[in-house]
Amino acid sequence: MTTFNWLPQEVLENIAFFSATMTDVGPPSDFLSLLLSCKSIHRALSPEANLHLCARIFEHKFDLSSAIRRLGPQIATPVTRAQELRKRFVYLKRIRARTDSRIHTPDNSQILSELLWFAYLMMLENDGKNVKHLKEYAGMEQWLVEYWFDDDGMSLASRVLSEDGWPLDSEHNSLAMWLFWFFLRPGSLQRTEKNYRTFTTILKPIALAANKYNLCHIPWTDFSPMSRPLEPRCISHYSNSYRLTPPTMAAPAILSYFSLMAVFLGRTRGTYKGPRPPHDFPFSPDQSFEWDTDWQRCINLAKSALTSQYSGSYMPGSLQGVWEGVFTYTEFTTYADLLSGHSPSILHNCMVAHHHQTWKLREYHLMVQSEADGITAGEPSTLLSIGDPLMAFFPPDIRICEHSGCVEVHEPGKMAPILYRQPSASDAEVADLESKIRDIIIIGEGHSAWGQFKLLGRVRPCDGFVSFFKEYMEGDRGRWLYRGYLVGSINGNISGRWRDTLSLPNADGYEGCFAMSRRN
Repeated sequence: MTTFNWLPQEVLENIAFFSATMTDVGPPSDFLSLLLSCKSIHRALSPEANLHLCARIFEHKFDLSSAIRRLGPQIATPVTRAQELRKRFVYLKRIRARTDSRIHTPDNSQILSELLWFAYLMMLENDGKNVKHLKEYAGMEQWLVEYWFDDDGMSLASRVLSEDGWPLDSEHNSLAMWLFWFFLRPGSLQRTEKNYRTFTTILKPIALAANKYNLCHIPWTDFSPMSRPLEPRCISHYSNSYRLTPPTMAAPAILSYFSLMAVFLGRTRGTYKGPRPPHDFPFSPDQSFEWDTDWQRCINLAKSALTSQYSGSYMPGSLQGVWEGVFTYTEFTTYADLLSGHSPSILHNCMVAHHHQTWKLREYHLMVQSEADGITAGEPSTLLSIGDPLMAFFPPDIRICEHSGCVEVHEPGKMAPILYRQPSASDAEVADLESKIRDIIIIGEGHSAWGQFKLLGRVRPCDGFVSFFKEYMEGDRGRWLYRGYLVGSINGNISGRWRDTLSLPNADGYEGCFAMSRRN
């Protein structure tokens, strides 16, 4: 190996790079062998002496463009990439060892938090490379199954439920539930009674118990909150600290529950096949764009003063189109018992009905007005008032007139109608489009086994939370409020809960869950 001594540094670096990247997944083990071959090579190529080489290896093995897009080019320096390379393989090896998926002492809550945030952010930034390391090298799927469903899983879910208690609604469990959804492959599971009971025992109470597991950190009744709902976490990422608010676990739990039910309960031709997991999304080299809104929601909710403008938690135009899905309901007396303090066993022993439904949605935007319009931008008279949360925040007695490409909203007490327009292809060319949108409403109609209905929806600016007012057109099926999040974007699913509109907003109501997917 002493013959390498006369080779130019550039040639040595290329040899090292190719040895490190002979395999796409896992640590650069061949590179490590090369480093140990002789002292001169180690001096020339060691990570401490050659940050540029480590930075090249990182960019080859991991997705970087999404992080630069969200965090800025300053995170792509050779020093930062080299440090991130070392950190990632330390964490990936720990996940691979399954050191933290099951209960053990001493307390490992700090490293568990770091691991879960690490994996969650890797998936939000995934453009095809990140997921391979987590799945093929680290065995993240098996880690998550142990964490959630093993009798000694670190989620404590099995242990708590065996004592007729509720699974913990914690930061760790929220991140782990999102990761479970990211890695879920319903078609790979065997349709056995054991698997059915294993998965539903955990997922069913989290999905159905609206009084125990909130959809959002901010109260669903507040359209324009002024302050953040909880203290954010300080997370180290690319050698910088970021203040992030963890997502809640209800939305991915609902999606996972419906996806697995579609498998275990069987599917017939032509029926809704359940929410589409990220694993089944069409391949795209830029698939991380799908999760820009979820990343931005973590950022937005960590700010001390919440924004009243649309700032990345919702991608304008995402809800327009035809959606199909399913909603559940339980017997009213069963849910009343749940609200009165009954244990999770009442949900395991009750019948849960599923009904399919179809939505046809049209999205409209209220844009910032220019001086050419003769009205000062943002003048109160140009904005739709914030109404009853049980009416999806629409004020009472409004009249809506749809036209081609736009809609007029007539609100009592305002001199002129408020004009909203549909998004168009030219919007993609508008710089900073979101900052020019003052309000987003959704108008639509649909049908289920209960009959035809109309839909009115409104999107909350700070976090993209969507509320829909659903009113059946015939019979006595009544009015219902649907609310939730669009999880993902173009290929995403709407995940949330419905509730009755007779109970007071600040009281627990009769609720169920629902999921909707874009019709292909």
